[in-house]
Amino acid sequence: MTKVYIIHENGEWVAPLRKQLEALNTPYEEWSLVQGTVPIDDVPPEGIFYNRMSASSYTRDHRFSPEYAAVVLTWLEAHGRTIVNDSRALALEINKAAQYQILRAGGIQTPRTVVAVGSEAILEASEAFGDEPMILKPNRGGKGDGVQLFEDRAQLEAYIKAPNYEAPVDGISMVQEYIYAPDRSITRAEFIGGKFFYAVRVDTSDGFELCPADVCQIPGDTTGPTFRILDGDAGLGFDVIRAVEAVLAQNGVKVAGVEFIRNEAGELFAYDINTNTNYNPDAETVAGKFGMGRLAAYLTDQLATESGVAEQLLKAS
Repeated sequence: MTKVYIIHENGEWVAPLRKQLEALNTPYEEWSLVQGTVPIDDVPPEGIFYNRMSASSYTRDHRFSPEYAAVVLTWLEAHGRTIVNDSRALALEINKAAQYQILRAGGIQTPRTVVAVGSEAILEASEAFGDEPMILKPNRGGKGDGVQLFEDRAQLEAYIKAPNYEAPVDGISMVQEYIYAPDRSITRAEFIGGKFFYAVRVDTSDGFELCPADVCQIPGDTTGPTFRILDGDAGLGFDVIRAVEAVLAQNGVKVAGVEFIRNEAGELFAYDINTNTNYNPDAETVAGKFGMGRLAAYLTDQLATESGVAEQLLKAS
């Protein structure tokens, strides 16, 4: 029997999807890529493979899970398996610099950014921004981990030269112009099956950690980001949404959350593509829109299509 295979390294984030697949009686199996083997000389099973590998895996002591996933995905691709978020999507998940380049190629504005390797290179990169506020972020990151705002170069230099400074996990940093949003919010557009599902407004007054899942919230903490699902295009413009859909399609991304920010002049910037996306249950309950439900239905439809094709081929033989 064919099934949905969920590729991940964090079982807590899979729990809502398990619940939805079980409600649909959709057979599934989890492949947790924390440690293990890949029988690359064997033929992988038939089915739909959903890649939920996260760039933030290193924050859970799963430093090499993305590399492990890359081996698994190329093995599956070599045998023509259907993958939701394939190896190209994984490459983007762990490389923000690449994200910016494909967004710009698709006509979508991104913040001015200089990539740097090494502490001295970070200081050199910061010269491009003068004494304006700037953001320092890791090239491979997640949940806002490692993203910091500096008011000027002197503040950044003090941070970089401090004895407790730690380089990013892949050694690559990004120095970026600070986009000030007057309402202190960002907008995250969710895409399922490559198509826009909804957008959520997130209040970022209390910091950059934007993981919307229940397991990212601290019990009793009311100071974190607040999430509100908006109607229609959420002010992004359907032309921008269609452009993002085209970029995702060109790069093997079927499921994603893409984050935008609008500056004081009203200009819109995209600054992050999350190919391992979660949804905020409180905001969804209010709006009556449920991302994991839609995702489970999409995977189930893909599985039905795959099973039907396999059955036809079997009959033809």
